[in-house]
Amino acid sequence: MKVAVAGCCHGALDKMYETLELLQRRHNVRPDLLLCCGDFQAVRNEADLRCMAVPAKYRHMQTFYRYYSGEKKAPVLTVFIGGNHEASNHLQELPYGGWVAPNIYYLGYAGVVRFRGVRIGGISGIFKSHDYRKGHFESPPYNQHTVRSAYHVRNIEVFKLKQLKRPIDIFMSHDWPRSIYHYGNKKQLLKMKSFFRQEVENNTLGSPAASELLQHLKPTYWFSAHLHVKFAAFMQHETNSKEELPKATKFLALDKCLPHRDFLQQIIDVEHDPNASESLEYDAEWIAVLKATNDLVNVTQSSWNMPEKNGLHAKWDYSATEEAIEEVLNHDLKIPCNFTLTAACYDPNKPQKNMEPVHTINPQTTEFCAQFGLTDINDRIQQAKEEASGRGECEEEEEMDSTGSAEEPSEYNTDNSGLSSFNPDEIMLDEEGGDEDLSTCSVDPSPDHPPEFSTSFSDIRIMPDSMAVSSDDAMDSNNEELEKSGGSKQVEEKSSTERSLKRVGGDENGNSGIKKIKRRNQTIYAAEDEDKTD
Repeated sequence: MKVAVAGCCHGALDKMYETLELLQRRHNVRPDLLLCCGDFQAVRNEADLRCMAVPAKYRHMQTFYRYYSGEKKAPVLTVFIGGNHEASNHLQELPYGGWVAPNIYYLGYAGVVRFRGVRIGGISGIFKSHDYRKGHFESPPYNQHTVRSAYHVRNIEVFKLKQLKRPIDIFMSHDWPRSIYHYGNKKQLLKMKSFFRQEVENNTLGSPAASELLQHLKPTYWFSAHLHVKFAAFMQHETNSKEELPKATKFLALDKCLPHRDFLQQIIDVEHDPNASESLEYDAEWIAVLKATNDLVNVTQSSWNMPEKNGLHAKWDYSATEEAIEEVLNHDLKIPCNFTLTAACYDPNKPQKNMEPVHTINPQTTEFCAQFGLTDINDRIQQAKEEASGRGECEEEEEMDSTGSAEEPSEYNTDNSGLSSFNPDEIMLDEEGGDEDLSTCSVDPSPDHPPEFSTSFSDIRIMPDSMAVSSDDAMDSNNEELEKSGGSKQVEEKSSTERSLKRVGGDENGNSGIKKIKRRNQTIYAAEDEDKTD
């Protein structure tokens, strides 16, 4: 089975599918499945644009709405995860996954599906420590904080995925697993992206939560995007016993949508079951895990830790038993083609710039939860809102910090999913700024001259027992507040050589050590200026 893998497509679906069709004409290569690793931008209308965390000048409708309306149909089955530039209100309708358009399937906050017998999993969003232990409490219309926190990875999703015992063939994350850069051509990576050096040397680049999943799941393939650079690695995992067969993961980070000559390198042959269904299917073990963890659903801002074997929890193992999996197998696991329009579609002849987002219960989610006896997260959020309104309570925004709640320390003590040093590819978001007017400025998601970088897997190494956060990662809440207050002072028109990077020396204990470069919002985006300088 041929599987094509794409990085951040930033809503440019026409270009992506045209590239695949060009591959078929020129090279007689036709993929059976297309995977997209986030920043998909399933934007249906102007209200969706308001829910995408980018400055107004980058808010452009692009072409997804044509597939949503039925004007066009994806020529190949497409499965994607969310990134940090998404129409969060749209994706929030489908917390367990679902169709965003015919033949285009979203995996949800986290999910596992099967196609032709191949198990495909993924986790959406990026890692931020100050939101990691909260529930999925956000709902549209978002404010300046929740429009960003809505796409932050939560510990409940990582916990669910860690309950899986059966092998995973392919896994996707938007941000890279931390430490993965030590298993590939690091020298070439730093040559292409020299501003990664500090994070690579300090082992702070990437997501510690994704690293935890990589160590647990040990998939055959792991694909990521986010940093807009192609990078390959090969990781040989340690075995837990003499009886366990050695496992290895082929990692590939994808650049933005690329011309056909590079896309051809991103089509892989994956062994599949020729007798398996040609339809996309739910995964029985994953459904059993969802059922087992259903009581852990949290829709509050309160920070909490997942159950673990520490004497504080009566139950900590939520993995699926064989009996539970067999019970799920009694259901029809073919994912129904039940796509439904839940919002008005953009009409270029009748623009509605003042359209506001609303909190929507998607019939797909309702049907899925009814079939498997699960809690509809959005229905729970709506109930919580109504109860609070009935009591005359007003929801207050929690002050964001980098350590989680005051009662318990955060599971991870740093806030990162990308870069703290200046990145010329990234888009500057004002952490304290309000909503901006919509703009029709277009962004081309692919460079004219993408870097030539070999995707061959090399540099085989043994994965360490732990890929946890290093001691060098420590960043206290004071640093976080400095970053917020300083973010709005950046002048966008300045060139990279004119920008001054604020540094904070010492740690919370007063030790001097290495100076910290001011952490900016870790959002990597397609900047128009990059195309002019490549």
